[in-house]
Amino acid sequence: MRTLIGFAVLALLAPSMAWGKIGGGDIVFHQDGAANSTFSHEAHVGKAGLKCKDCHPAIFQMAEGYKKATMADMEKGQSCGACHNGKRAFAIKGGCAKCHQ
Repeated sequence: MRTLIGFAVLALLAPSMAWGKIGGGDIVFHQDGAANSTFSHEAHVGKAGLKCKDCHPAIFQMAEGYKKATMADMEKGQSCGACHNGKRAFAIKGGCAKCHQ
């Protein structure tokens, strides 16, 4: 009986643990001609201490308003390049493997 109750509790808690990921978890971007890149909400919000409003909606729209950004756009300070400029965070140029894994 205890085992059955334990499984029932786990089954009820498992979805809430998944939903509890910061910002909904990782976002994988699929690029043509390059390896996918993964944005980690945990790294940016959890570890770096950013707040949702630091990026949303000024730099990034929510999923419905998502617009693709090229590396050239990012090098001009758009999208990820708004912070990843070599001053605030590691630069976009030269660190390909940090994002494209």
